[in-house]
Amino acid sequence: MSTPATTRRRFLAQAGAALAATAAGCATVKEPTGPGILDTHTHFYDPRRTQGVPWPSASETRLYRPVLPAEYLALARPLGIRSTIVVEASPWPEDNQWILDLTAHEPFLTGFIGNLKPGTEAFPALLERFAKNPKFRGIRIGGDTLTAALSDGKVRSDLEHLGGHGLVVDVLIGPDRLPDVATVADKVRTVPFIVDHLANVPMGKPPHPNRWVSGMAACHYVDNVFMKFSGYVEGTGARGVTAPTTLEPYFPILDTTWRIFGEDRLVFGSNWPVSTEFATLSTVVDLAKRFLEPRGMVAMNKVLHDNALKLYRPIVSQS
Repeated sequence: MSTPATTRRRFLAQAGAALAATAAGCATVKEPTGPGILDTHTHFYDPRRTQGVPWPSASETRLYRPVLPAEYLALARPLGIRSTIVVEASPWPEDNQWILDLTAHEPFLTGFIGNLKPGTEAFPALLERFAKNPKFRGIRIGGDTLTAALSDGKVRSDLEHLGGHGLVVDVLIGPDRLPDVATVADKVRTVPFIVDHLANVPMGKPPHPNRWVSGMAACHYVDNVFMKFSGYVEGTGARGVTAPTTLEPYFPILDTTWRIFGEDRLVFGSNWPVSTEFATLSTVVDLAKRFLEPRGMVAMNKVLHDNALKLYRPIVSQS
């Protein structure tokens, strides 16, 4: 009779074995037959504003320029992307309003993940203010807030308030912090936690796989943790738009992620325009489709659209 420990060891062994797998030849990718793609991760900003922007810095020459919806839409629509959820990178509270104002004029922007700081005195009032807008769908936190949430009841209480509004938490961390995501999410069960960019695991080189796999497994056992199928071209470190366009270098990490989270707990995100440092939007979408297509159209549509619709509950666009 298997014990829980035996089951866990078997699970980790199976997941770890996937890291050694190599990709089979890529078949011609079929277009999804469903409603297209809901991209859950884009950024917009404008350094020309009087106050400028806190991110990106002027030294990031490819990114430090006006990045506005019209540019993205021109690239996204031909690829089957039908809508997007914007993620705010700026910590300035009023920049949340700046993005919400953008969404008011562009139905393609169906949702917004804001940048607010749980545990601060200002958080409750800011949350109440922005949550009144139906396109405000949650917040993104980083490792510092995650650390605070491990021991600070006020931070966890603020996170729980998101659940009362039907909102989510995106989490931007590295591979070592995955167990902490599992711990915090297990304490705040009313809120979905979506880990951005596969926890920023390196691609095509040893990513300390045992630690990453065990952290992913810890999250697997907490069913309100989800994984964002994003950040893979960035994980190569191949700046200058030189990330591989073939699936093979990405396959071990993507396949392990699939084995751990499955078709119901993954959501696609392009991370545009950050991903353009490494690959075109077309390449980002094509790699996702090539990985998902052998797993069937139902699974493909879940990851590219349906799961995001259930998690984020955006204002659906027919654009």
